[in-house]
Amino acid sequence: MKVEIWSDYVCPFCYIGKTKFESALAAFEHKDSVVTEMRSFELDPNTDSSAGMTTYEMLSRKYGMSMEQAKASSDGVVQQAAAVGLPFRLEGTLNLNTFNAHRLSHYAEEQGKGKEMSARLLKAYFTDNLNIDDLDQLSELAAEVGLDLEETKKVLGSDRYADTVRSQEQEGNKLGIRGVPFFVIDRKFAISGAQQPEVFLETLRRAWAER
Repeated sequence: MKVEIWSDYVCPFCYIGKTKFESALAAFEHKDSVVTEMRSFELDPNTDSSAGMTTYEMLSRKYGMSMEQAKASSDGVVQQAAAVGLPFRLEGTLNLNTFNAHRLSHYAEEQGKGKEMSARLLKAYFTDNLNIDDLDQLSELAAEVGLDLEETKKVLGSDRYADTVRSQEQEGNKLGIRGVPFFVIDRKFAISGAQQPEVFLETLRRAWAER
């Protein structure tokens, strides 16, 4: 059984939703027969990382709220993350473009390190507050999960996997995906958002039964 997860590396609910899904999968009776694949989705492909805008500044401008309101509106997200064991530090995050991070994740997947790379990228952004659009930083993160540092630098310095990212984004668009996280099971069942583990587990069981 295949589970495809469309998500972005600067999406807090993607990290929370992925964690809840993994909790459900651990309790699923047929978990050893489930293949999970991450799919690319950019919340804002036009984001300019060089602007140095913080997440709070982005929220303030996007929704016309004060910085204090932006911080307050994020408190609930931090609490939701903490409830599933994720220590978020949103005050230190920047509004970053994630295209290169997605390219790196596809290279890692090809090298058999896809799951480790995706997990490290999410932690790097939300907990460690690292710049996941900086090519040197991305290369260091890749080395941490066991990828060759110099080869990773070559990959990131090229346009490799750019077509893969765009192709998956177009595929998601055709499926009607407008927000993430979005989970697709065997192309028959879909779950939108960071649902509770019980919802994921019930859907996994329904999908298995239909097989």
